[in-house]
Order: sequence, then structure tokens, then C-alpha cells
Amino acid sequence: MNNRKAILILFLVMFIVMVGFGIIIPVLPFYAEKLGANTKELGFLLASYSLMQFLFSPMWGRISDRIGRKPVMMIGISGLALSFFLMAIADQLWMLFVARILGGLLSSANMPTTMAYVADITTPENRSKGMGMIGAAVGLGFVFGPAIGGIFSKLSLSFPFYVAGFLSVFTFFFVLFALKESLPQSKRQIERQSSGSRWDAFSGANIVLFFLQFFISLSLAGLETTFPYFAYNRAGLGSAELGYVFMIMGLAGAIVQGGLMGFLSEKFGEEKVIQGGIIVSILGFSLILLTTNFLTATIFISIFGIGNGVIRPAITTLLTKSTDSEQGSVTGLLSSFDSLGRIIGPPLGGALFDFEHTLPYISGILLSLVAFTLFQFYKVKVKSIEG
Repeated sequence: MNNRKAILILFLVMFIVMVGFGIIIPVLPFYAEKLGANTKELGFLLASYSLMQFLFSPMWGRISDRIGRKPVMMIGISGLALSFFLMAIADQLWMLFVARILGGLLSSANMPTTMAYVADITTPENRSKGMGMIGAAVGLGFVFGPAIGGIFSKLSLSFPFYVAGFLSVFTFFFVLFALKESLPQSKRQIERQSSGSRWDAFSGANIVLFFLQFFISLSLAGLETTFPYFAYNRAGLGSAELGYVFMIMGLAGAIVQGGLMGFLSEKFGEEKVIQGGIIVSILGFSLILLTTNFLTATIFISIFGIGNGVIRPAITTLLTKSTDSEQGSVTGLLSSFDSLGRIIGPPLGGALFDFEHTLPYISGILLSLVAFTLFQFYKVKVKSIEG
């Protein structure tokens, strides 16, 4: 299969997957409340999914190194479909928890396997462009998914879950018939002889990149959790205005990832892209503190989104360049650190916001500065290894 065509198919797959995932975002809190969930139980419900992603992403990535990318990707998509349909028919809260836990366990196969597929079919020189395209697909899915979910929720609270489920079924068959395997049988046989741990990638200078992704994810999750309340308090923005704010932020990030990521990496290199992304994120966090109306909220959070959006594709590219094999193990472990940030970020951001409304963004600046410092350490360590 032509590599450009494969990237386009992966883009469409991840876009559809994330649209399906995004559809349930505006509905799930009300659906859980209807089944008797209080605020604390809703928090556990949301965290359970990220916890499963944290625990099982490395496992699925490693399995994809053994049996190929396509079957693992299909397992992840079928797990999403199953979880959506289970949520649609849930009439008790425990059923919702079972569906979310099962969905998190199986769907944790999607992101690391997709990233590993991109690493399989790209050269080190054009890998950033491929990773950026996947990041853009994820961003666009989160733009359109919640909007679609809000529309369908007017029919009934369960209807968006059916829509998401059928979208996942469609995606399953799309992958089955349109996508070819990227990891040859001969390559898998070589990988099967390896008896190393899933933590083998967590070594050397790469350790810094995994923690860097954790801090970036932690700061992002804290912002996503608290910004609606912050924007309401500072600018009186309601749910409709916030929907437009996040939509524009998502579009801005997707345009940069999908359209400029390859150019930026080719011209400046992944290291400078990561440093620039962190600096722009710090600028975005700082400007958010000056929010006064819809326009400033949109501009400032979009600046943050642009900076934050280029970091993970560049980190993934650096990590996959550091190994010629077991790409799935590397991308799976990275997804695990990303999920860990999304587990800790929301409660931490909420607690900081309750204490003082500006603290999540001040802490975001500090976390970004820590990430920037860590990256300088990474560069020094790489140079010492190369020297």
C-alpha cells in the first residue's frame, strides 16, 4: 500500500474513532446523573477509563509488535463499539462503570498501535508529518464529536451512544477492508524472539521524554477541567460560547499539526519544535489569566492549544527514531504516561481551582517550566551518549 494512502486511511480511522468518542462527552455526565451518580461517582467513572488506558496501553503496544498492528487496532475499535452499546442499554450505574472499564481496557489499543503503524511506514525524515496528521485527526474528532453528541442528545440521552457504537462498527469494517498490515511476518518473527520487558523502552535519555509527556498531559488535563468554570467567572461564558471556544482551539491545533508539523520538523528539527511548543504553551497559560470576554478567551486558549498540540507528535517521533524495533512498546508506554497525566490532572486542577481560580494556570506555567528544564537535561544526555 502506498504510504501516503495508508496515512490518509489512518487519519480517517482516528478521526471517526474520535468523533465517536467525542459524541458522548457532553452527554455522559447527564446520563450518569440520570442513573443516580453523584459528583464523586462521576469523577470515578471518568477516571476509570483513563486508568485502564494507563494500565493496558503498553500491553497492547507490545502485542502489536508480536501479532501485527491491524488485528490489535481492530480489537481496540471493537472494544469501543461494545462499550458504547453497553452504555446505551445501561439502566443501572454499575453497568455504566463496567462499560467504561471494558472500553478503556480494549480501546487503549488504538492510539499506540496507530502511532506504531505510522512509525512502520515512514522514514525518520518524514515521520513528524505522519504523527502530526494523526494528532490532527484526534483534534478534529474532538471538535466535531461533542457538537454532534449535543444535537443527538435532544432525541434522548441514550441515542448518542448508539450513534457512537454504529460509527465504531463502521470503522471496524473500514479497517478490515481498507487497511493493510504494516508489520511483515518476518519482522514479527524477529520480535517474537525478544523476551524483554514492556519497560525496556524506559531507559537512557528516553526516560526524560516519557516524563515530559506526563507533565504536558497533566497541565492540559487541569486546564480542560477548570477552564469552563474560569471562563464563566471571568467572562460570563455559557456552554454554547464555550463550545465555540473549544471548537476554534481544536481547529487551530489540528491545522498546525496536520499542515505545519512536517514543515516545522524538517526546518527546525523535533527538539526545537518541542521547545517552541512548550514556550508557546507557557505564553498561552499566562494570557489565559488575562481573559475578559469571548474574544480573548478564544485567542488565548487557541495559542495554548497550538503550542501544546505539536509537543506529543514531536516526542513520539523522537522516541520511535531511537529504536528500529518494538515501536508498539514505545508508543504504548508513551500513551500510558499520557493517560497518567489525565488521571491526576482533573482532580488536581479541580482542587487548585477551588482554592484559588488562577492556580490551575499558574501551576500549568510551572509544570511547563519543569518540562522545559527536563528537556534541556534530555538534550545534554543525548549529546553525551553521541559523544
